[in-house]
Amino acid sequence: MVKIIPGLVFAVIIAILANFISGLEIVKKTVNFSPLIIAILLGVFVGNVWKIPEQLKPGVVFSLKKVLRIAIVFLGFRLTFQNVIDVGLEGLIVDAIMLTLTFLFGVWISRRFFGLEPEMSYLIASGSSICGASAVLATAPVVRAEMHHAAMAVATVTIFGTTAMFVYPLVYKFAGSSLGFDDILYGIWTGATVHEVAQVVAAGFAVSDVAGNTATISKLTRVMMLAPLLIALSFYLAKKNAMHGAGIALRDIPIPYFVFGFIAMVGVNSTHIIPQNIVHYINLIDGFLLTVAMAAMGLETNINKIKGVGMKPIYAAFLIFIFLFVVGIISIKVIHALLG
Repeated sequence: MVKIIPGLVFAVIIAILANFISGLEIVKKTVNFSPLIIAILLGVFVGNVWKIPEQLKPGVVFSLKKVLRIAIVFLGFRLTFQNVIDVGLEGLIVDAIMLTLTFLFGVWISRRFFGLEPEMSYLIASGSSICGASAVLATAPVVRAEMHHAAMAVATVTIFGTTAMFVYPLVYKFAGSSLGFDDILYGIWTGATVHEVAQVVAAGFAVSDVAGNTATISKLTRVMMLAPLLIALSFYLAKKNAMHGAGIALRDIPIPYFVFGFIAMVGVNSTHIIPQNIVHYINLIDGFLLTVAMAAMGLETNINKIKGVGMKPIYAAFLIFIFLFVVGIISIKVIHALLG
């Protein structure tokens, strides 16, 4: 246990620095990157400029694996089952359709057109279809991806999620009426198709409080779908890797057990037995733990391997972004017409 302390402290220091930088006024008014993104950038910079001493490695790996899983479990305190009810049947169906179609399209386009490795394809698809960097982090251990794959996937969802944050309000302002959208439908569209929670909040409230609240609830409902997707992906990969049609043993399935902890925390939060002020602090601590894991990911990322991947992941993510934008509009109009 003592071996992990130096590397863990190092990752924590980077996470603290990332939080400080993200809070600077100039950062807020320009790129507006979350501490998660800044932490991975700092980690990549430090890890590639300076050779990390061997005594730091155990703690960095611990941060990347154990701390990450703990943080994902406590992500459940950002959601309640009431969120699903609040978004309504229309929003729930749109969320489910967009998540499923985007994930399948993302994997297909990445593999078929750009020849990306399966692990990279799964990471880009999950990050785009669910909740950005957090989904990439959660999916990486399930598909046994290398850290340079995860870092590149995080970069893609950051680029196009940030783009969406500015584009969506402009589209609604100039073309919302021709699309037949009101603030509620815009909120569902934003929550069901924009990558990160923070980006959804920004794009939603840029229009109105109604749009912002609807977008946030729609997005959180979509985040909740991370659990069933990872479980389904685990079983799919086990079946795919089974040799000569032999039966699949439970031990061969990389079940992401932390996902069940995530669901359990959603259940606990849904009961409201824990006071809101305590839940607030749990979420603050959890956000910091995610930042520590991101810092560790950056430290473990070899920039030369990212260069070797090239621009193909960016191209794939761009097409997924277009898919989210267009198919999201179509899905909402069809579902609204059927249920309206």
